[in-house]
Amino acid sequence: MKKSILVIFVVLLMSSLTFAQGQQGIHEPGTGIENPEVKEAGQGTGQGLEAQEMQGEAQQVMAQNKAQNKVMAGEFMSENGKQMKFQVQENNQLKFQVGNAFANTNMELMQEQVQEKTRLKVKLSNGKDSEIKIMPDTASERALERLKLKVCAEENGCHIELKEVGQGEQVRVAYEVQAQKQARFLGLFKTQMQVQAQVDAENGEIIQSQKPWWAFLASESEE
Repeated sequence: MKKSILVIFVVLLMSSLTFAQGQQGIHEPGTGIENPEVKEAGQGTGQGLEAQEMQGEAQQVMAQNKAQNKVMAGEFMSENGKQMKFQVQENNQLKFQVGNAFANTNMELMQEQVQEKTRLKVKLSNGKDSEIKIMPDTASERALERLKLKVCAEENGCHIELKEVGQGEQVRVAYEVQAQKQARFLGLFKTQMQVQAQVDAENGEIIQSQKPWWAFLASESEE
């Protein structure tokens, strides 16, 4: 009699445990996820968060590629309303023109669209980005004023180059203006002197100007 009661008790206990496990274990077959109506899609697997992160990174890359492109031939409007024109020269050199002034450059310029206008940037050798805010016409005017020249033309051997100057953390983008000036050495002998000035392409400041060591012995023309 006691054995019969004990057997019945064990059977009832096992039945209760089996029923409880069945209530707790409603799973999506093959996933290990509990009732899919309770949990959001992908929750509990890590797949939802990973997919969102990958999508976000892809959107950032697409936006960056769309915003910045290498400057090629064409015409663009600068942020200060000046018409910029670019032409590809020999050896992939760019001719950067605004008005009647132009500068040649071997630098890889990048354009960024800002409210239908174009912002110019370049990556320096130290890894930093620099924005080109000063246009060739403004740089030419400031350099000519410093060098006491009226015009920058083929007649006086004048040319402008947009280039990287300086070293290390001091590197920057500048317009380098070089020209030949007529002078009279000791006030008697006609000669020519090579003059040069550098204008910061970001803020328009004169970085430096150079003349021959004997310039103090010569009278310069302002042609």
